[in-house]
Amino acid sequence: MYVYDEANNLAKAIQESKEYEEYKKAKEDIASNQELKAKIDDFEKIRYDLQAMAFQGKDDPEKMKKLQEMYKILNEDKQIKNYFDIEVRFNIMLADVNKIISESVKDLL
Repeated sequence: MYVYDEANNLAKAIQESKEYEEYKKAKEDIASNQELKAKIDDFEKIRYDLQAMAFQGKDDPEKMKKLQEMYKILNEDKQIKNYFDIEVRFNIMLADVNKIISESVKDLL
């Protein structure tokens, strides 16, 4: 049961982290502004579609160009840029945690 206890401790530590708290607040701030939320939702939908296509070995240069143009425009809004920056920091933290866990069992994989 020790591993599960530690996993629960890790989950709690993540929820108490600066990255989590900042990301949660940024998401709440965006959610309270329907215009910004709609812009980010549109961006996320295209990004998700491109990721799904990439997993299937496909690409769509036009859609990729549109995503890049949207990102550039969205980054001109200070609140959205801040949201994206915070999102990146949170995702880096999660990726680092996953890497640490994966490294601990790499000899079995």
